[in-house]
Amino acid sequence: MKKVFIVDDSAFMRKIISDIVNQDSELTVIDTARNGKEALEKLKYIHVDILTLDIEMPIMNGIETLKELKKNNIDIPVLMLSSLTRDGAELTLKALEIGAIDFITKPSSIFKVNNDEKKNEIISKIKGAINTKTIFITNTEKIVFKEKAHKIVKNKQVKNIIGIGSSTGGPRALQEIIPQISEDVDGSFVVVQHMPPGFTKSLADRLNRMSHVIVKEAENDEIVRNGYCYIAPGDKHLKLVNHNNNIKIILDDGINVNGHKPSVDVLMNSISNLENINKIGVILTGMGSDGALGLKNLVKSGGYSIGQNEESCIVYGMPKSAYNIGAVDVQLPLEDIISEIYNKLGGL
Repeated sequence: MKKVFIVDDSAFMRKIISDIVNQDSELTVIDTARNGKEALEKLKYIHVDILTLDIEMPIMNGIETLKELKKNNIDIPVLMLSSLTRDGAELTLKALEIGAIDFITKPSSIFKVNNDEKKNEIISKIKGAINTKTIFITNTEKIVFKEKAHKIVKNKQVKNIIGIGSSTGGPRALQEIIPQISEDVDGSFVVVQHMPPGFTKSLADRLNRMSHVIVKEAENDEIVRNGYCYIAPGDKHLKLVNHNNNIKIILDDGINVNGHKPSVDVLMNSISNLENINKIGVILTGMGSDGALGLKNLVKSGGYSIGQNEESCIVYGMPKSAYNIGAVDVQLPLEDIISEIYNKLGGL
């Protein structure tokens, strides 16, 4: 039986989350706390397998609590609870940078918290986060936000497409990769990160401030340009199609694929159908198997594929699934992926 510790200033949320968790035969709520200060005090006396942590709390909020956990070397997987607001999204990304494994969006009403989809999400994310690697990074206060020089001609016809798929642990992995891309890169990057609506916009804006290339949330019917990185919106599938000697983005409001919208499989399958283009597919850290079949199709179409290796993944799920079906040409540590991409640009 895995022990769950719930930290939230709302008695209602503590009760609702506890009831959901206790319905699962493999989980039990061992204790709750109203804020980070109370939680840290209780952690001196109890053993827990995972902590669910509200971001916005009085006395000590979720960000401050994460910093204290890091400071005191308390190695417990942390799952954040976040509100569906712009501020909530930005604070969630900050929490993921510091060391949280994943996050759950707070339901806006009692009716939504009690539906099966939200219950299943809470249980699956708690179980997925347990036994993952807690990686606290130490340089979050020293992140460099870069001025863009805009020296290159970005209207040049695109001949290299790099598709990237990620889930749990993805925002931090993307933060390692995207800022390393040079402003004069001869190619375009397209990313599917499993996130709700609104959060992908905040992710794109944050990565844009860190990067030499232009990072933005993708728009429907947008023409893909060199030196850009497009992030799929949190509630749309992203497909790439040939269009008048260019490549165009199509946003699709279809059904979930592999439980996700956007889906990595949808992106990779669309890239595999592109003509007269060099294709690279990258699968990063994440739970499940989304992207494996699409990556295999990309390779069959003449593309090249890279999987993040187990040692550098927060969750070695998506890369493992792709590797197991023969869809990965090479597995690499996160820090080596951008170099491999550059090695392959221009001649697959």
